[in-house]
Amino acid sequence: MVKQKYLDKAEVLIEALPYIQRFNRKIIVVKYGGSAMVDEELKKSVIQDVVLLKLVGFKPIIVHGGGKEISRWVNKVGKEPKFVNGLRVTDAETMELAEMVLGKVNKELVSLVESLGVKAVGLSGKDGGLLKVEKKFSDGQDIGFVGNVTEVNPKILSDLLEKDFLPIVCPIGMDSEYAAYNINADDAACAIAKAMHAEKLAFLTDIEGVYKDPKDPESLISKLFVKEAKELISNGNVGGGMIPKLQNCIDAIEEGVSRVHILDGRIKHCLLLEIFTDKGIGTAILRKEAIQHYDVQ
Repeated sequence: MVKQKYLDKAEVLIEALPYIQRFNRKIIVVKYGGSAMVDEELKKSVIQDVVLLKLVGFKPIIVHGGGKEISRWVNKVGKEPKFVNGLRVTDAETMELAEMVLGKVNKELVSLVESLGVKAVGLSGKDGGLLKVEKKFSDGQDIGFVGNVTEVNPKILSDLLEKDFLPIVCPIGMDSEYAAYNINADDAACAIAKAMHAEKLAFLTDIEGVYKDPKDPESLISKLFVKEAKELISNGNVGGGMIPKLQNCIDAIEEGVSRVHILDGRIKHCLLLEIFTDKGIGTAILRKEAIQHYDVQ
């Protein structure tokens, strides 16, 4: 008799089938950051997830951060990392370090993807004029070489996807004078998802998702509509770093991205669990009228 564990595996594959059909040849942007970039096991599991998405017909694009690694190198040269409203204060020396570190992280991710048999290309927002920026201020404060994305040139990404490459983007952009600027990785991922008319945008974070009550771990919201997300921000139910993340989700959906996921990157294979199972594990934010497309049974 066939063992139950094998039958269970077959059930999982069958559950995934309608999602594979629904999103075949669709673009998904994965913002990769947090603990999943530091823990080697988690890093491997995320890359395995993205490679699997590619091999079953998705068109994934990875946009990665590297904040913890940048801070480590800033400390190494005897400087103290500084932040204003969650944004890194980036003087000329820190900008040089950030570009060096992000380039190193980028190529490590390329190597990981290539080791799993998928062709990858690492690039920064400088390449092909991918990300154009202007200087960003935080509540009127000058925080140095931190950029706000003003324009995305999607052609280079479209060309890479067309040639069957998996693009891996580090969030460095250029202004009109060709000076380099560090970009918040969430902002970069959101801008790229909008410009590429992505079907999905997934944020890997160090939290389980969005809560009705941040103090109550049982209040995780699995499905959230744009109107409800705006209400959570306006009534003060979310705070800190979740506000800009949720605002990015809202902006992406209002610009045409069909669905945004906020996932706990500390859970192995969180991307597959959210995208290919009926229940999912994080918070999915979507337009009200799009709901019929996602209750795939």
